[in-house]
Parts: sequence; C-alpha cells; structure tokens
Amino acid sequence: MKDLLIFPFNGNGLEALSCLGENFRFLGFVDDTPGKLGKHELGFTVYGRHAFQDFPEALVLAIPGSPSSFSSRQILIEGLNIPDSRFATVLHPRAEVSVFSKIGRNTLLMSGVVLTSNCFIGDHVCILPNTVIHHDSKVGNYTLIGSNVTVAGNSTVGDNCYIGSGSSIINGIHIGEKSLVGIGTNVIKDLPALSKSVGNPARLL
Repeated sequence: MKDLLIFPFNGNGLEALSCLGENFRFLGFVDDTPGKLGKHELGFTVYGRHAFQDFPEALVLAIPGSPSSFSSRQILIEGLNIPDSRFATVLHPRAEVSVFSKIGRNTLLMSGVVLTSNCFIGDHVCILPNTVIHHDSKVGNYTLIGSNVTVAGNSTVGDNCYIGSGSSIINGIHIGEKSLVGIGTNVIKDLPALSKSVGNPARLL
C-alpha cells in the first residue's frame, strides 16, 4: 500500500477517494486556498503545499480542473514541481482496462470506466464514472472527460480538452487541443483546436 496525497481539495478529489481500493493509503489533500486548510469535518486533513516535502515518499494524484478552468490544468500541474516518478495512476477496482491499452501517469479512472482494446490514455487525464473509450482511440495529455461519455473507435481527443458528461463521439473523429465539448453533445464531425461546441449534432459556439 502506497501513501498518497491528492491535489487539490475539489469535487474530483473527493470522488477519487472511492477509487483508491487497497493500493493506496490516503494521507490528505493539498490545496492552495487558505480557507480550506486544516482538519475537515469528514475526518481528513487539507494541507498546504509543504505536504509534498513533509511526506517525501508519498505519491501524488493531481486532478485540478472544471469546465471553467480546464485550459489551465497543464500550467497548474507543472507548477507543483513534482517529479514524474511521484505521480500516481489510480484505477477504480471496477474500471475495466484491456491488456492492450496504455495509461499514462497521474491519470484517474473512476468506477465503471471501460477502455477497450488498443486505447491510449495520456498523462494527467481524469475520466469520470461509466465512460467508455473504444478500440484504437486516443485521449491526449491533461484532458478531462465527464461521466457517461462514449468515444467510439479510432477517435482522437487532443491535449487539454474538456468533454462534458453524457457526450458521444462517433468513430474516426478528431477533436483539437484545448477544446470544450458541452454536456450531452453528439460529435459527428471533427472539431478544431480551441473550439467550444454544444448540441445534437455538435455546433460551434
């Protein structure tokens, strides 16, 4: 069992607690907001960044980001100055991952996530419950994918994207980097980098 710190104290972090199984011993959260620091009513402690030095052997799961802040995830994670060797990869015990798929470091797969054959999931990715990534698809670094998302085969989601819950991406699609796909969007055509889209079918905003 490996010691683990989670950054920051946010919704994704709280949900990650149920994903740890028997592989990790949760030490506490790390956050930059002074009002969050200290002992929490749920029993855990929220530390400042000094915890990275106070617990030098602990692994780190860094999962910041939301629809409004996803584009800054890379800057925030790199700013932690954590060596690659300290980043954890956390898979919920009920996540299903093909032996032919690959998952990067500092990646979180929540309950019910399914990765079928020959998927590639990059570094610093967070995938929420009950999402399915089909064969030969790729998810780029620093991307957040919501719950109940379907990514059909041979599709690519670029770096630092946000895919809203309930969205569907048909086969062979390419979504450019730093794109936001709104909740419940059905993507049937390629989307350019830096785009925002919503609707059925997806339309650019």
